[in-house]
Amino acid sequence: MAQDYKAPSLRKLVGVIAMLILVVVYALVATAFAQGRITEAPPWLQLPLYAILGIAWIFPAMAIIKWMEKKK
Repeated sequence: MAQDYKAPSLRKLVGVIAMLILVVVYALVATAFAQGRITEAPPWLQLPLYAILGIAWIFPAMAIIKWMEKKK
């Protein structure tokens, strides 16, 4: 049984491009922050800071995905 094909919307293309830009920019900012500030923090504080920095990109990514999936 063949399903009807529905072409992806322009919103999804814009969302994918925004997601790529987010990941690249966030990686550069996070790396700069980690090299400049986290390495100077006490060792007991470094692990939680790296964990927060590693997870924080998910929240703007979720907003982009929700926007992509929103119906017109």
